[in-house]
Amino acid sequence: MELFNKHGFNPRSDLGQNFLIDINLIEFAVRAAELSKDDLVLEVGPGTGGMTTFLSAEAGRVISVEVDCNMFALATEATQHCDNVTLINCDILKNKNTIAPEITDLLQGTLEARPGSNLKLVANLPYSVATPVISNLVASDLPWQKMVCTIQLELGEKMIAEPGTSSYGSLSVWMQSQCSVRIIRRLGPKVFWPRPKVNSAIVSIWRHDGRGDRIEDRKFFLDFLRRLFHHRRKLLRRVLVAMYSKQLSKPEVDAILEEQGHGRETRAEALDVPTLVKLGNKFCTAVRDAHGG
Repeated sequence: MELFNKHGFNPRSDLGQNFLIDINLIEFAVRAAELSKDDLVLEVGPGTGGMTTFLSAEAGRVISVEVDCNMFALATEATQHCDNVTLINCDILKNKNTIAPEITDLLQGTLEARPGSNLKLVANLPYSVATPVISNLVASDLPWQKMVCTIQLELGEKMIAEPGTSSYGSLSVWMQSQCSVRIIRRLGPKVFWPRPKVNSAIVSIWRHDGRGDRIEDRKFFLDFLRRLFHHRRKLLRRVLVAMYSKQLSKPEVDAILEEQGHGRETRAEALDVPTLVKLGNKFCTAVRDAHGG
């Protein structure tokens, strides 16, 4: 707060700025990332650069992205003696479905220049971008290995939710189809400044080797999940008929559902992750065949 007063800055609620002020928790998150000098760390939203300095001490290279010019100036000052830190003043997202190409290119180039490096995301993620940053990193072709992030508790609970629960949705299936996710610490509002109106959590997400290989087309599957769970409580058949009305007839949709053993009363929210992966693959093949391959 003294630093903000000195520079005449105020936290920006529109950017989801709630700064983690408990040093013990910052150290806990960095330890949970199990960093080594072989690691390239992506940090999003460094704020004043507090966590960045801890990351610099443990990792081989840190690329930190900050959209706010004021925070970028403070983080630059805090890390001026960290020669393995690259700070970038830009939006991490090109749009809600894509990480900015300049960032992915930089990460890919850095990995290629450092053979054997591992890519990890470690950050106190701004609430406003937490979902797209995590889900889009999973969707990207970047060879990430692990994420340790501070996010809203509600978001963490969605990631680990089970079928039939109120939190289970497209994000749950998307993450669990390719990753292992665990909430490793629940956080109250008082460890942040300004204090948010919600509880938070530190989550540990690691890439599950081989699990994502079961998905025939990840871009199709992500779209399949988003559209399917937009009507999560409607009958599965009705939603799928509407989703693919231009590509598939009702009998064709019925044939796929019957082959997969789904009755007329089935709803998407009741299906587990492996079942939805198989169903997504079937519709991916059917839609592709309808377009002549």
